[in-house]
Amino acid sequence: MSLSRCLSGLSNLLHYRREWLRADLRAGLSVAAIQIPIAIAYAQIVGLPPQYGLYACVLPMIVYALIGSSRQLMVGPDAATCAMLGGAVAPLAMGDLQRTVELSMIVTVLVGLMLIAAGIARAGFIASFFSRPILIGYLNGIGLSLIAGQMGKVVGFKIEGDGFILGLADFLQRLGEIHGLTLAVGLASLGLLIWLPRRYPRVPAALLTVALFTLLAGLLGFDRLGVAILGHVPAGMPELSWPKTTLEESKSLLRDALGIATVSFCSAMLTARSFAARHGYAINANHEFIALGLSNLAAGASQGFAISGADSRTAVNDMAGGKSQLVGIIAALAIALILLFFTAPMAWIPQPALGAVLLMAGWGLLDVKSLKQIYRLSRFEFWLCLLTTVSVLGLGVLPGIMFAVTLAILRLLYSIYQPTDAVLGWMPGIEGQVDIRQYPQARTVPGLVVYRFDDAILFFNADYFKMRLLDTVQRESQPEVVLFDAEAVTDIDVSGIAVLREIRETLAAQGIYFAIARARGTFLAMLERSGMTREMDSQLLFGSVRSGIRTYRIWRNSMRGKQ
Repeated sequence: MSLSRCLSGLSNLLHYRREWLRADLRAGLSVAAIQIPIAIAYAQIVGLPPQYGLYACVLPMIVYALIGSSRQLMVGPDAATCAMLGGAVAPLAMGDLQRTVELSMIVTVLVGLMLIAAGIARAGFIASFFSRPILIGYLNGIGLSLIAGQMGKVVGFKIEGDGFILGLADFLQRLGEIHGLTLAVGLASLGLLIWLPRRYPRVPAALLTVALFTLLAGLLGFDRLGVAILGHVPAGMPELSWPKTTLEESKSLLRDALGIATVSFCSAMLTARSFAARHGYAINANHEFIALGLSNLAAGASQGFAISGADSRTAVNDMAGGKSQLVGIIAALAIALILLFFTAPMAWIPQPALGAVLLMAGWGLLDVKSLKQIYRLSRFEFWLCLLTTVSVLGLGVLPGIMFAVTLAILRLLYSIYQPTDAVLGWMPGIEGQVDIRQYPQARTVPGLVVYRFDDAILFFNADYFKMRLLDTVQRESQPEVVLFDAEAVTDIDVSGIAVLREIRETLAAQGIYFAIARARGTFLAMLERSGMTREMDSQLLFGSVRSGIRTYRIWRNSMRGKQ
């Protein structure tokens, strides 16, 4: 297997272009500036001290940067996976910090092994069910959730409601609690984040904004004035170790690990594919399974916890103009340096400045322009896109996505159950056959019905196919031969073969011949395996519709000659 397939990130870095370095350095530092406080906050969801959130960033980000195929995706702690992990380990740890650390590592390793196994089993096809409207709807939902979730930081109080709707309602009810200085810092940060990229596009706006207000917080003592700051973070790097566990304990954690692995992959894959689509390249889902699995193994071995694709940090990377996987390595090294030498200044980072950066990242995820294009092209997919957004906001990320995918699959099944069909004729000036319903003036051959069915013939639509074909024949006057154009039939199963036999027998009872043209691929193979090619006269199997019509005319003329 080639280096480019095994280590996609490293392969890209070996072909690195020097002009990307400034943008990647800017993006890497911006991502680190956002990753640090988020990782610290998410560690508290799991029940761990803040430094463990940073441990979950350094080695996993480097591993993904070397292996992953997405040039924008940033991996790290994720709210959904952290909440699931906390729920899994808390009952077993019973408040014991060391036990919580060990159990978190065990679950994270199990998640990594499951993801790697899924990649080897080529389960990446799951990602193919996420259509572009679903991806856009997902990003819009994440963007709105991100905006709603950070509003509290900007105005000075913690939003208590769980989810977008309850959180927004809680925010509106508590407008009277807004802290003036916190709001001023938040609005000033937003102003800088909007103005700097327009006036100085090469300046790392997020990093500069956070650094400036961190300096002001330290000089003016924002904490004494009621503005929330990050607070103390212990220094030092994690020790690499492998979690020890028993078989019984691992079995008890398997279900939780499977759920976390599913959420982790879905979140990472949706984010990776969305940004890949924006930048015009493809993502290999099977490879991403393995890359994300190895990143989780790295997190488990470095005393971290389960990680996923980080949509907010990926948005910051994209907003800052990151060009390659080097962004992840730069961010990881920056976090490592801060862990070792600069944890003291981190304590002064103001929460409203961080909230403002995430508000801008959320705004950047919203894609109204694509919504308008989808509306013009397909109303169903437009409503599916909106429904995905609403489902993500109301049900949560994974349930919302699964609901939208289920609707898309149901619609696909319905379209296969009742696919389009046509009776074919010919129009002067138009090459090939045309649907006589669209061209009423089209010519047909008297006594010959040329029928086309535009999808596979399977157990759930076989009876529909039979009904449509026989109804078509009944509407014709004195039909002698039915020529079935099977070019669009990509597949047929046992039920479909049985229906073909029933159609042939029903037509034969009425003195009508049944012929097939353009059978190929799986359809032809099934005809041969079922014995239908032997049962049918070889003169009723044709390589093209034209040859079938020519044979019919010769046969009809010979029958008239005998009369």
